[in-house]
Amino acid sequence: MTPMILGMVPTAAPFLSVAAVMGGLGVAGGAFAAHALKGQLSEKSLDIFETGIRYQMYHALALLLVALLLTRTETPATALVVSGWSFIAGVLIFSGSLYALSFTDIKWLGAITPLGGVAFIIGWICLATAAWSFK
Repeated sequence: MTPMILGMVPTAAPFLSVAAVMGGLGVAGGAFAAHALKGQLSEKSLDIFETGIRYQMYHALALLLVALLLTRTETPATALVVSGWSFIAGVLIFSGSLYALSFTDIKWLGAITPLGGVAFIIGWICLATAAWSFK
């Protein structure tokens, strides 16, 4: 068995770290949008960027919840682990495609964005499934 990191089951620590990085980058991205991008991007492009930031922040908090729930299990719950990876994939695909779309005029990036939304939905379904198993 892998030794615990700070009392956490082995899968919790990476999710906690990624959640913290996603949250910090979300705050930085929000500040960047509010101060540096206003006037540099069209209103539509700025809205697209801010949507990416908003969903990144929501899912940083969701990933934090997954990490904390993993600390309450003796063995990593598969549904929680899948939920965590789905939230990460969702941010990379959904928010990442929106960031790229806001800075470029590559329209096909908009077709990728819903795949990130599907990853978010899978993550939430897995989180709900895991919640049913808690006592």
